[in-house]
Amino acid sequence: MKRISLLIATAVVAMSVTATSCDSHKKASLKTAVDSVSYAIGVSTGTGYRENLKTLPGEKANVDDLIAGFIQAIKGDSAALKMTPEACQAYIQKYFMEATAKEAKKTKEEGDKFLSENKTKQGVITTASGLQYKVEKEGTGVKPTAEDKVKVNYTGTLLDGTKFDSSVDHGEPAVIAVGQVIKGWTEVLQLMPVGSKYTVWIPSELGYGEQGAGRDIKPNSVLKFEIELLEIVKDSTATKK
Repeated sequence: MKRISLLIATAVVAMSVTATSCDSHKKASLKTAVDSVSYAIGVSTGTGYRENLKTLPGEKANVDDLIAGFIQAIKGDSAALKMTPEACQAYIQKYFMEATAKEAKKTKEEGDKFLSENKTKQGVITTASGLQYKVEKEGTGVKPTAEDKVKVNYTGTLLDGTKFDSSVDHGEPAVIAVGQVIKGWTEVLQLMPVGSKYTVWIPSELGYGEQGAGRDIKPNSVLKFEIELLEIVKDSTATKK
């Protein structure tokens, strides 16, 4: 519900700023303090939410219809409204639920197809859980257990190459508890001798599943990680992933 409300607000504000309608392109007068603060609120809010519009599920919004509804509602022109506010809320809820479900299904199908093809590639090993990995460098140290904490360098990307996290970008290796991360990480870390570097593909059910995580990791996403196991550490604060 919170995500839906944010996206709706984003759409209204961002489209209000970028729409091509005549009403949206009236020049700001800025003759009084109220004029100026009204304009400032519009610019500030529009700038802050513009990028979030890209997270709207489904097809691209119809700018003209969105602006028409926004203007009619904000001016209180109830006679011009083609839907009551109550009907609008119900329709919005239905649309977002259906669009999100459709998007999640597509992501799952694309992920399953990728994993099916990827497991046939040279050097790729598939475990009983469905986890896939490729040894880039085999270390000579001991393997950690689920009770250990380890220091790692890693970079996580989606199948389209979008990077969503990286210890390199943070400027230092991460210290994590092997048993307190997503299932795919817990499994693969226990397969890696210290000093190893693996490329890992984590099915959604071993990652963030149907919930997804943050802005980039959509529901049912397959995750790709480059993981380098540097050492097993003792008595150190670990990061939960």
